[in-house]
Amino acid sequence: MNRRVRDVMTRTVVSVEESVPAKEVARLLDDSGVSAVPVVAADGRLVGIVSDVDLLRLQAEEPHEIRQLEGEGALLAGDLMTSPVVTVEPDSTLRETARIMCERDVTRLPVVDDRGALVGIVSRSDLLRVLLRPDEEILADVLHDVVDRVLRMHAPSVRVTVREGTVRLEGTVERRSLILVLAGLVHTVDGVADVDVRLDYGVDDLEFWPEAFSIFGGEPDRSAPSGLPRPS
Repeated sequence: MNRRVRDVMTRTVVSVEESVPAKEVARLLDDSGVSAVPVVAADGRLVGIVSDVDLLRLQAEEPHEIRQLEGEGALLAGDLMTSPVVTVEPDSTLRETARIMCERDVTRLPVVDDRGALVGIVSRSDLLRVLLRPDEEILADVLHDVVDRVLRMHAPSVRVTVREGTVRLEGTVERRSLILVLAGLVHTVDGVADVDVRLDYGVDDLEFWPEAFSIFGGEPDRSAPSGLPRPS
């Protein structure tokens, strides 16, 4: 099963409106044990985010630069927030979400619907839990969602084992191209860390299509039964 952001996100999210004073935002972060809080408009649309770093910058200011944190004329969440915000949607894939987190160097991402309304938040720990799926669950998904459902008629002799998230495929398939299909689909299963392909084939239907192996990062390894590139 390929889970989406909606399957792992936190749906109850602490948020504030733009008019909330900075000191109240700081208190909310401390009480909630989070490092950032989304800022929403009255209609629920996400308009920004305030992090603990934004608040710490206020403490780092010189005495003559310190601005009021509460009372009339106090700094508000709307004054401190970062906007626009990098977001994902409930149907975003976990792979895409992880890539965004790495590229933007963020620990969590707000989740918005097609109206831009805040519907949840997804964190690195939410994504890491997927990698911690038990081998038994991964094996069940590979057998049901890939081997049985997709390649049932073509790969009846494929044997699948899983150890520490690495899926090993052994046996024989009818055509060499099915090895690429099978390995590619297994890679998409949640929790799969690597795929160890040890498959043989009956007919080499890729003999005149070497570009197919670029999917796996290189030229075919003729010493391997499958002809797939060896991991570097």
